[in-house]
Amino acid sequence: MGSGPPTLWEWIARNWDTGRADSIRNLLLDHLVMSLTPVLFSLLAALPLGLACARWRRLYQPTSGLMNVIYALPSLPVFMLLISVTGLSQTTVIIPLTFYGMAVLIPAVVDGLASVPDHVRQAAVAMGFTPARRLLTVELPIAVPVVLSGLRVVAVSSISLVSVGALIGQGGLGGLFTRAYQNPFTPPVIVGIVLVVALALVADGVLVLAQRLLTPWVRARRPA
Repeated sequence: MGSGPPTLWEWIARNWDTGRADSIRNLLLDHLVMSLTPVLFSLLAALPLGLACARWRRLYQPTSGLMNVIYALPSLPVFMLLISVTGLSQTTVIIPLTFYGMAVLIPAVVDGLASVPDHVRQAAVAMGFTPARRLLTVELPIAVPVVLSGLRVVAVSSISLVSVGALIGQGGLGGLFTRAYQNPFTPPVIVGIVLVVALALVADGVLVLAQRLLTPWVRARRPA
């Protein structure tokens, strides 16, 4: 009598690090790169754009409208359109996810700066703070909770959306889903879902911890 299909743990042990590009380990590393790189790039781009929109408010509506249009574009067709420019590479996934992240983070930066009380700004001006010093030491620290709330949304959505890239051969853990579809077998789906959810939870937890470290005054004023 032939042996039955491998159990979940047997399948994980056999496929964790096979030395091939489609091993669980390599797919996990690819997923991390393709999901976290857009988060970093979108933050770096959204900060100056958000500051500009907060400083010159007439820029905000057209910028927000353009970002909303980009955010509404389905990811898979965008990936397919970019193939002719960037090829079947991780860049094809990273570029759209960066713009999706900017669509969330630009309003978060603007709203965060708008949450700074006027009397705080006036106090900084009265103390002789230059505009740059006031921005770096007063306004941005107060805006951190709002910005990081947006960054949490971007991180979780980016980790999830990377899986769609598996349809063009660049989806990280999404490759486990296409493998299971081509050869119906449950363990790859279970492993893919668990790892994607675990990555999202870890990323969210790290950002929550970062917010607590960057805003100690918020905890200090909470009632015991």
